[in-house]
Amino acid sequence: MSTSTEHLMHANLLEVFNERDEALRRAAIDRTYAADVRWIDAEGETVGREALDAKCVALQDGLGPLQFEAVGPVHALQGFGYLAWRLVGPDGQQAMAGLDVALIEEGVIQVLYTVLTPPSA
Repeated sequence: MSTSTEHLMHANLLEVFNERDEALRRAAIDRTYAADVRWIDAEGETVGREALDAKCVALQDGLGPLQFEAVGPVHALQGFGYLAWRLVGPDGQQAMAGLDVALIEEGVIQVLYTVLTPPSA
């Protein structure tokens, strides 16, 4: 299945990391990532869809009402996607910002890198 890089990057942010409904999130994970996806962030490396889902749920549990939103467009090259994002509260106040970089093969994300950037004062 071939899916556009733009769609994959938005699905990663909004349909997976922003989604609190387990069934919807799980369906998005299955169509967005390779079975052996590698997610690398400041805490280390997570391998596989199940591990990504578990870590995502743990992250969401700590976020409360905070929600992710894209900042700017997806930037893409063949096999590569980049999307900046921010984490905001119900009042629109930014709590954190970051970026996701994905390596894409065969229409799914194979490797995902997440970099956090604290909000500027």
